[in-house]
Amino acid sequence: QVQLVESGGGLVQAGGSLRLSCAASGRVFSINAMGWYRQAPGKQRELVADISSGGSTRYADSVKGRFTISANNAKNTVYLQMNSLKSEDTAVYYCKAEGGAVVRYDSWGQGTQVTVSS
Repeated sequence: QVQLVESGGGLVQAGGSLRLSCAASGRVFSINAMGWYRQAPGKQRELVADISSGGSTRYADSVKGRFTISANNAKNTVYLQMNSLKSEDTAVYYCKAEGGAVVRYDSWGQGTQVTVSS
């Protein structure tokens, strides 16, 4: 499996921007896809965006046009650029790696808090 470390969260005003980073280590060659999820208080964890090893991306409707996921394979790092932030984007953001061939696994980071003040 892999280990994931997120960074880049913080407090920002509505309309501002933040960039989250997720660095992977361990069996990085086994990763098939990486993604960002978020969980707000009292709500279920939801997919924000993910990117496959081939570069295909998908986004939640609520962030399309505002958030961009990208990967630097040389650094084993995935980024989430968040622009035009809204108060409803406030949540703990988690990085996830999906990997394996015959035996699949999911690895999660520890989470990073994003707070958008209105």
